[in-house]
Amino acid sequence: MSLETDSEILTRVGPGTPVGEMMRHYWLPALKSSELKADGDPVRLMLLGEKLVAFRDTDGRVGVMDHRCPHRCASLFLGRNEQGGIRCVYHGWKFDVEGKCLDMPNLPPRQQFKDKVHTKVYRVAERNGLVYVYMGAAEQTPPLPDFPAAQIPADQVSITFVMRECNWLQALEGDIDTSHLDFLHFGSMGRSNFSPSDPTRFGTIHRDPEYKVDDTELGTFYGAYRPADNGQTYWRIAHFVFPCWTLAPFVAFEHYRVARAWVPLDDTHLMFVMIAPKEGSGSVTEREAILPNTTDWLGRFRSSLNFGNDYNIDREAQRTSSFTGITGVHYQDQAVTESMGPITDRSFEHLAASDRMLMAVRRRILGAAKALAENGTIPPGGGANDAEAYRRIRAGYFLAPDTRPWPDVYHQQVEAVAKNNPNVAAE
Repeated sequence: MSLETDSEILTRVGPGTPVGEMMRHYWLPALKSSELKADGDPVRLMLLGEKLVAFRDTDGRVGVMDHRCPHRCASLFLGRNEQGGIRCVYHGWKFDVEGKCLDMPNLPPRQQFKDKVHTKVYRVAERNGLVYVYMGAAEQTPPLPDFPAAQIPADQVSITFVMRECNWLQALEGDIDTSHLDFLHFGSMGRSNFSPSDPTRFGTIHRDPEYKVDDTELGTFYGAYRPADNGQTYWRIAHFVFPCWTLAPFVAFEHYRVARAWVPLDDTHLMFVMIAPKEGSGSVTEREAILPNTTDWLGRFRSSLNFGNDYNIDREAQRTSSFTGITGVHYQDQAVTESMGPITDRSFEHLAASDRMLMAVRRRILGAAKALAENGTIPPGGGANDAEAYRRIRAGYFLAPDTRPWPDVYHQQVEAVAKNNPNVAAE
């Protein structure tokens, strides 16, 4: 298959596309619970190229459905969220969170056919401040992604949403590309900027790591390694987890409770979703530059730093004190991935050894999408019995003796963390 065709498969997520159908085998984090109030305003929601409406009914249940009323296709976003359902303002037809028609008030009772009309509705699950949506066939519903981060109680969790204006995959790939860290983010820093006890200093000393890459039950992971002091190696471990999750290595391995999703809204927009403990989340915070939400299809959690204002790049700072001149790790990543265009032209790329993880992930996604399309093969983690697999993965950085081979060094570190902290498995 040609590069052009493969790139098309990787980037298209609408109904009927190979990757779009693959994505529909998973629960996707779609909204913050706080966005929906009982009997409150409906919310426009774009997800995998579909225009949806979300609302919370009188009893607190969440509904996510096609925004079109199945009567005459008026948008239910304009509807009245009242007394256990959403009522279309055009003719008064009313639907509950399961899509059942509750009322047809513009018809005489003998002419009504409520039991024959349903909205197109998707399954919803809510956990610890997040609303997940499942857009696939109900009989194939997998468990919710059971990362340690997903189990952080609602009063202790930090949930970040930021929309990005580019294709989902080019944004995700930034999170599994470790060598950019010591250029884009730390390019102006050297060993003297780090504490002698901070192992991340070895990234600025050796900006050219080598890599090991392997598949897992749920995706693909890498170990980027560099020489350290006293016969040790500095390792950075990261995971790609189907369909669009990453575990990036910006937290020490033994403290890792972070998960990040790159959820496609359509082919050229995505929602970055990060789950982490409230303290030390290491990413975008509430005080940073997120614009007030609007009711547009793509009006939620937009960054005020964007292409239109060049991400507030400070050229003088770039010349003197900052490698990029852009403030904030998230916004540096946003700037470079959006600068590639809405969908990057991969035929223009010249990939190198530093891109081994990207190449492996692309192959894994393509293989899974094609196997599903051609043979009906359920993609990794998309089955009903995959809950335990999430608990067996961990990311982060650590030092280890340079005699430990790959992948034993990773598995030994997982075992060491579990032994030293018996609560890790429970987390």
